[in-house]
Amino acid sequence: MTVRKYLCRYLVFDSVSALAPKPTATEKELTQTEKVIRWGLNKFYYTAKKHSLRQSYTLLLKEKFCDETGQLKESYPTFSQYRYFYYTKYRDIWKQSISRDGLKEYQKNVRPLLGDGVQAFAPAVGVGMCDATILDIYLIDEAGNAVGRPVLTACLDAYSRLLMGYSLSWESGTYSLALLMDNVIADKVQHCMSFGIVIEPLDWDCHELPGVIVTDRGSEYIGDTFEQICELGVRIVNLPAFRPELKCIAEEFFNMIQSYYKPHLKGRGVIEPDYQQRGAPDYRKQARLTMDQFHRVLLYAIIYYNTRRIIESFPYTQQMLNDSVAPHANAIWNWAKCRPGANLISVVPRQLRMTLLPRTTGTFKRDGLHANRLRYRHDGFTEWYLRGGKVVVAYNPNDCTLVWLLEKGEYIEFRLIEARYNGLPVSAVDKINTQKSKLIKFYEKDNLQAQIDLAAHIEAIVESAAKSRDVNLKDIRETRRKAKVRAHKNMLENLNDE
Repeated sequence: MTVRKYLCRYLVFDSVSALAPKPTATEKELTQTEKVIRWGLNKFYYTAKKHSLRQSYTLLLKEKFCDETGQLKESYPTFSQYRYFYYTKYRDIWKQSISRDGLKEYQKNVRPLLGDGVQAFAPAVGVGMCDATILDIYLIDEAGNAVGRPVLTACLDAYSRLLMGYSLSWESGTYSLALLMDNVIADKVQHCMSFGIVIEPLDWDCHELPGVIVTDRGSEYIGDTFEQICELGVRIVNLPAFRPELKCIAEEFFNMIQSYYKPHLKGRGVIEPDYQQRGAPDYRKQARLTMDQFHRVLLYAIIYYNTRRIIESFPYTQQMLNDSVAPHANAIWNWAKCRPGANLISVVPRQLRMTLLPRTTGTFKRDGLHANRLRYRHDGFTEWYLRGGKVVVAYNPNDCTLVWLLEKGEYIEFRLIEARYNGLPVSAVDKINTQKSKLIKFYEKDNLQAQIDLAAHIEAIVESAAKSRDVNLKDIRETRRKAKVRAHKNMLENLNDE
């Protein structure tokens, strides 16, 4: 029957073109009602106010299908027509997500994931992802007093997922970042040994800086202090705001590392999902571990993360399979860091610490090098003191005893002249100077009044003195001797009277 149908069509038109498929029907032009419905969806539904479909329909009727008195007209589209047009002709998930929830939410949770993962920008070891988080556990001090929740700052290699270094402290910011970078280049065997934990060198063979560091836009990362690490050859990449998925390796690490110890520390300060809900227990009262004890727990979890966790999603190459590389972070790291493309930088610990110190502008004067409202000295800089000028000075915020002059990449040590401030933090010295300034300002009015009174007293004495006359300059020495004798007699008479 199909062949018969085609034959009849050919005989009728007497042309082979009659057997060609019919052209696709063009899209019908929208009716006037459909155009109004489209306007209503754009005006009331695809907006940040997030009206429901029913609410946007009601607002459409109010704007387009009511008379001057606000009464609904006789002819208007039903909600079924409105909904049908939306679902069959005008629904756009991309447009809906961006217009109602914002571009950041679309990029974070909705957009298609068509990339090759972190391997797209980290094809070899040497791309570190840095981030920090407040851990879900309360700790106490040695006396049993609740202290709070610690902050974990971590740097992970994006390619191998290895934790390159970490810092556990009570605060975030530049201080924790300095500890983090110091731990990245530290000898991990000795670091673990300081907590009584023995590991093999290949378990955590990381003592170099990554050539690229990926961070978010936290104030501690985009500040001048951390960016000074670029002087060592490191390149910093600051991600856009509210895009944590771009450093998913670090975000995943925090979730996994806490999942390792949380089941074993329930009832000992670990925060449960009902935290701050009505009826939830006060987890501060459940705290049992000190910072040192929890640090050992965390270190065991990190060692498991690096050496025993199976990375099922890692994209193995044929060469890795031929070399029988274990699916562990440390095994992948040890294999890849000797391959072409590895971007690691060897740094001396002192150079790294000096580089990450905050800096200020110092001024050379005759009385020393002035920095942070203090004076410093160093032998051999006589010409600098006499010549003067401004220089760059690195300092330790926790101890003002020393500063370092940055000159041609070298750090020259200067010692504090005002020894009374030795060992004090810079903030304490600033507080002392501020209080001193307030005290001086408080007495400034009295000082001015005293100067006025002094001038008045002097003027009164001058007025009562002898008028101008010629002064006899003869026999000055004899006159001075007689004045001394009179002064001595007066002193002896005063002593006898007493």
